[in-house]
Amino acid sequence: MSTLLSAKQVSYHTTSGPLMDDITFTVSRGNRIGLVGHNGCGKSTLLKLLTSKITAEEGEISLAKHCHIEHVEQHLPPTLSALTMHEAVSERLSDEEKQTDIWRVDVLLNEMGFNQADMSLTAGTLSGGEHTRLLLARALINNPDLLLLDEPSNHMDLPTLFWLESFLKAFKGGFLLVSHDQKLLDAVTDSTWIMRDRTLYSFALPCSAARTELAAMDEADEASFKEEQKEIDRVAKSAKRLAVWGHTYDNEDLSRKAKTMEKRVETLKANQTELSEGTPWQLKLKGTALPANRLLEINNVDVRPADDADALYLTPELQLKSGDKVAILGQNGTGKSSLLRMLWQRFAALQGNGSLRLIEEAIRLHPKSKVGYYDQTLQQLDDGQTMMEALSQFAPLPTEALKMALIKAGFPYARHQQTIEGLSGGERSRLLFVGLTLADYHMLMLDEPQTTWI
Repeated sequence: MSTLLSAKQVSYHTTSGPLMDDITFTVSRGNRIGLVGHNGCGKSTLLKLLTSKITAEEGEISLAKHCHIEHVEQHLPPTLSALTMHEAVSERLSDEEKQTDIWRVDVLLNEMGFNQADMSLTAGTLSGGEHTRLLLARALINNPDLLLLDEPSNHMDLPTLFWLESFLKAFKGGFLLVSHDQKLLDAVTDSTWIMRDRTLYSFALPCSAARTELAAMDEADEASFKEEQKEIDRVAKSAKRLAVWGHTYDNEDLSRKAKTMEKRVETLKANQTELSEGTPWQLKLKGTALPANRLLEINNVDVRPADDADALYLTPELQLKSGDKVAILGQNGTGKSSLLRMLWQRFAALQGNGSLRLIEEAIRLHPKSKVGYYDQTLQQLDDGQTMMEALSQFAPLPTEALKMALIKAGFPYARHQQTIEGLSGGERSRLLFVGLTLADYHMLMLDEPQTTWI
């Protein structure tokens, strides 16, 4: 198989230190690679390096002349929100192709599961899963040799996830797939890259088998480390004992042997097996229960994807009391996110922070309730704010408390003044969860949070 791209000794650093160190790999035609790792380890950054959106400090990334790469990002770019689906895809064609091949747009969108009526919908009104299918269509219209897919399974319902699996199995080109969905990775990939400890572990195995292999390597490394540490301790004790005897008896030979053994200890430490730093953070959501029979009431409310759009459905009479844990299920595009967004706008309007067509008798929130919202697009976080500033918007806590919250969440002190714009998608999600926890809300509305770390 011919090589499509290669990376040699690539390193990339952030303001807090190295994110990747001396990474080398090749991607050949037809490769089906799964890229996994905990949030913030550098997966999305690697994709941006491969598409030249950012530049590595060291190393070289080479692309074959015949290779065409397309990058399918996690979220819909804001510039596409006002375009119809047909416009969003057709803008990827040249002027000449728009004259001769515009029919391909309709065919491709149809293959993505959209009907003719969907073509005129604006991209900003689509669900998360529909966004992914639209972005895929924009990529495929140019017949790429290699697809870079950044967590495409996020926000997909089960039928759409099955569709994605079938699509990837049938795709003739190669792809590099970033995902936390182990079942999907096992089904569609034949090799796995695991990003960890600023390096890349490559396995010619699907995800589950690769993780098992890495776990076995970790166990072997830990066993080696322990044996090496025993030898270091033994030699160090002997050196200390000889040094004492040499000093006590004024014996230069013993003192010289002690120094030789001390040098050996330093050599053993320098060559000791390195252990993984592991996953930096585990999610722990916290909140406060409000003693109330009814936190929220909804009755006969039209749910719309936008104010000027047709209603998707009319809600029945719904109630939520303190302690309830409710899941909202449904296919992509049926209005799950629209319902939560409408409720959040209602709450924001009550606080004077937003606007909504108020329906006083139809939507009621307990007057003392504090409500938090996780937006799947992560637009609640201001790109221009630092992490410290963003957290202070959720909870006006002392500076030291905010610093400790960030450190416990895996953000070192050196990064606390980094702006939101520089964070990966996973890091944005983690920071938003930290804010939701610090705010100590009575009720959380979570719109498809992605909280799985591999």
